[in-house]
Amino acid sequence: EMSAASAGRAVSTAPTAPKEMTSADIYFDTNSHFGTHEELLKDRMRHRAFSRALLQNKFLFTDKVVLDIGTGTGVLAMMAVKAGAKHVYAVEVSGIIHIAEAIIKKNKLDSKITLLKGKMEDVKLPVQEVDVIVCDWMGYILFHESMIETVIDARDRYLVKGGVILPDKATMRICGIEDAEYKEQRIDFWDNVYGLNMSCMKEGSLTEPLIDVCNPKQVITTHAKVFDLDLNTAPKDCLKFESKFSIKSKVHDFCHALVLYFTVEFSRCRNPITLSTSPLEYYTHWKQSVLYLDTPIPLSMREDIKGTIKMWVSGEKKDKTVIQVGTQFKGVTSIKQERTYKYG
Repeated sequence: EMSAASAGRAVSTAPTAPKEMTSADIYFDTNSHFGTHEELLKDRMRHRAFSRALLQNKFLFTDKVVLDIGTGTGVLAMMAVKAGAKHVYAVEVSGIIHIAEAIIKKNKLDSKITLLKGKMEDVKLPVQEVDVIVCDWMGYILFHESMIETVIDARDRYLVKGGVILPDKATMRICGIEDAEYKEQRIDFWDNVYGLNMSCMKEGSLTEPLIDVCNPKQVITTHAKVFDLDLNTAPKDCLKFESKFSIKSKVHDFCHALVLYFTVEFSRCRNPITLSTSPLEYYTHWKQSVLYLDTPIPLSMREDIKGTIKMWVSGEKKDKTVIQVGTQFKGVTSIKQERTYKYG
């Protein structure tokens, strides 16, 4: 365990001066690349939600001990101090921790923030408990490369009874889109590649979810909730679900793909704050997850697509996300189809 004296200042973990570092030479893990953090910091909706949750809810932070998991460049740790935190323990596994240390010192907040390098699961904090956990734990398609299980582990080990997790709740929804133009570019493209038939490549294109921004005008159905998560109570093995859904057409058009997106909530704030990755909301770096259908569904107004969705993480490192979707449509023509999508 660290002494109280060393707990009161940022821990030096870096022999290399930040000015000597380059993305390519020093950092080999994705989370250390400057571009990754630039993208996060330029995500205005993400930044707005977190800054409102922290800086406009000082009653949650005043004189509290805070744990920031996956601190990155240290922005949330510094916000927590500005919100009145007594002390922040900021954990980061990647080399970006060296940059965070320099930024924290430059902003004269190093007496209030202790940086700890390592995986949260392996790190031992110099305190018995914390009052607040702050973490940007959401992955692509919510699950993919998320820190959900890490937050749950930290909650069980360190969070005081009745303590606060920010954000703490998530909802995943599904809707249908018209996407003839892009499907033609991305999927049907393989039928004729410079005069060659490469249609065997289609399968791979269909199997991998596309992480991309959908134009709100492409959304042609209602939205259905398929998954709820509450980090205050969720068990560690919560990265799996099975759900039925029904979405209704709002126009007369073809549905080429289903779209998954999520919304998170900072429910402990005085006025609950949400951050949505819906195609109907402003851009976030999470974008949406597009699942192309084998057979486009010809919809008339108010017709239903019914289906089931099953999703889980797999692989030794839990770095693969699997989504099974089955849909049934009964219109002028009846279409039943099933596909397994894999990401990672």
